[in-house]
Amino acid sequence: MSAGAPLTVPMPGKPYPTVGLGTFTIFEKTGGAEEVYNAVKVAIAEGYRHVDCAFVYGNEKAVGDAIKAKIADGTITRNDIYITTKLWDTHHNPDHVEESLKKSLRDLQTEYVDLYLIHWPFAFKDGDELFPKDADGNVIFADHDYVDVWKAMEKLVGAGLTKAIGISNFSKKQIERVLEVATVKPSNIQIEIHPYFLNEKLVAFCKQNGMTVTAYAPLANPSRTWKNAEEPIIFDEQVLKDISSAKGKSIAQVVLRFHLQRGIVVIPKSITPARIKENFQLYDFELSESEMQQIAGLDRNMRFYKEGIAASHKYYGFHDEF
Repeated sequence: MSAGAPLTVPMPGKPYPTVGLGTFTIFEKTGGAEEVYNAVKVAIAEGYRHVDCAFVYGNEKAVGDAIKAKIADGTITRNDIYITTKLWDTHHNPDHVEESLKKSLRDLQTEYVDLYLIHWPFAFKDGDELFPKDADGNVIFADHDYVDVWKAMEKLVGAGLTKAIGISNFSKKQIERVLEVATVKPSNIQIEIHPYFLNEKLVAFCKQNGMTVTAYAPLANPSRTWKNAEEPIIFDEQVLKDISSAKGKSIAQVVLRFHLQRGIVVIPKSITPARIKENFQLYDFELSESEMQQIAGLDRNMRFYKEGIAASHKYYGFHDEF
């Protein structure tokens, strides 16, 4: 293991593995649960001990089935695997938060998760319709304050339903509001981070306030369905090709290692066994300070995950500087 990239970082409950398997959009691209099930099984067999999912991804049952299978075959115990899932926007009513997690637990087939996150700071209309819309096709908002949601999240820790709680896609101002009232402080924040969007100010703020930071879309997800033709692709960047060639590693491995050396947890997504294996092989090399600076030079403050359907919600956080 090279310096600057620990296998785990401290978290309430148990250590948090610095590389996990992301599962966002697997359903969207494939249309079935089998790919998720197989990807999680392959990842665990290759040494992953961290799986990230969410209620809205619609894949908690497949993730739970795969984990159950790997427990049954003796590869892992429940305590060996770190499971993260997330509270969806339509379940922000504080009276509904616990039941939403319990639904996730039933699908994941576990008595607790290791980390439970508020997926977004804004709320949609209460209910089980993930994206409730009006006659004009606009998402119907709800007015639940994320501070009240946080207070409901804290109760889940006391009930033993989750070991740690955190947030996702919150801005600095929103985090400050949570911190002002929190009796259990957020342990983690999950945010968009990749070479085109280092998100440095928010990363620094969260670390200063005792949060681990997890990067979603760490490779900038070039296969995202909403990508514009003019937007760059990290796999085309000459600087990354050069470093990759010099290290004898793939561009994906170089970028993921870059995040690890910044002290950031990564959750790359793949359903391809070879790539799942490759994305975990990050601890046997190290980037120099010069290489780190070259990669950081790709930053364009370019956010790809804007969730524009909620841009007019009063708790939409991306209008803030960071």
